[in-house]
Amino acid sequence: MTSDRKSYRDGRHRPAARGTARRAARATAGGAAGAAVALGALLALAACSSSGAASGGDGGKSTSGVAATKHLRVAYFAFARQNSYQAPQITAAQQALSAQNTQVTVFDAANNAQKQYGQIQDAIATGKYDGFLIDAVDGPGVVPLVERAVDQHIKVVSLNQVLGPDLTKVAPQVPGVSASVVYTAFTRGKREGTLVQQACATVSGDCQVGYLFDIKASGFDKGVRAGLDSVISSDSKIHVVAEGEDHFTPTGGLASTQTMLQGHPDIDVLVGSDQGMAGATQAVAAVHESGQVKIIGLGGSVAGLARVKDGTWFGDVPAVPATQGRLAAQALLKALRQGVDSGGIDASAGLPNGGMATRANVDTFTGEWTG
Repeated sequence: MTSDRKSYRDGRHRPAARGTARRAARATAGGAAGAAVALGALLALAACSSSGAASGGDGGKSTSGVAATKHLRVAYFAFARQNSYQAPQITAAQQALSAQNTQVTVFDAANNAQKQYGQIQDAIATGKYDGFLIDAVDGPGVVPLVERAVDQHIKVVSLNQVLGPDLTKVAPQVPGVSASVVYTAFTRGKREGTLVQQACATVSGDCQVGYLFDIKASGFDKGVRAGLDSVISSDSKIHVVAEGEDHFTPTGGLASTQTMLQGHPDIDVLVGSDQGMAGATQAVAAVHESGQVKIIGLGGSVAGLARVKDGTWFGDVPAVPATQGRLAAQALLKALRQGVDSGGIDASAGLPNGGMATRANVDTFTGEWTG
């Protein structure tokens, strides 16, 4: 653990007030004019501190920042860099940070929670990073490491995934975390559930649903499914009759959907991530007429929205990876440079039509990733 004394010596966490006071003291040697300058500097510092702390809400908490001229180092912990969803999110964060004299090192967990835990643990031990951007594979599982990072004066911002046990909450759940920039999995699941209800309303009699997880054990999938169930569980017409897992790949979606259709050939609705539904579309086309099975994606990729527009899919729940990356980087820079926390930021706040794309409104959405 880096001591406060060492941190002050290397300049990473030197309190601004102490440095200003020393400069003011030296200025007094120049006589009355120097004293007036020193007093003005101290008053200006007090005014800036007051302004930074006045943001209010979950954000606005002010701590000491560092000068814009200081080169910073940030570690970005990605849940799976090979996932096409991750690329625009990482790129947006890198662009925002590099433009502000900040070097970014990306660590790829490859969907492995244990691997990511080790990466964060090792990064803390090096003592060389000023800030962390964490897109967690297992949000609740890395909380002890996040607490350790905060204790060592590393600024932490979570993005895409919730850090903590409450998967419905946007605001930071770990004391000292500078910002949480998320489109919660629970909210995505609720919107997915609403589309399932709309699709099932077009079916006469009971509606049979096939559901594809990405990685069933992940916190993200648990949150999405909890959100979906909160909507459809009270609808006696809707029955989830089959489940599968696609690991964020079309090949996984194809294989799982083929298995589901073999056991339940009369499935009316299929729902899952855009990657999985790309494979599911192939499986359905091989055994059913077009439009017979209503497909609902999760992600709002360019490819997914195109399928909604041409009627191949019933609907989609667009996500905003590039927006999340940019907002998270901006929040981290604000914490590092200004010493101001931003609290909870709902990355989906700007989405139109309740964040649900259908053929009737799909032109109001813009995909932020290829799919």
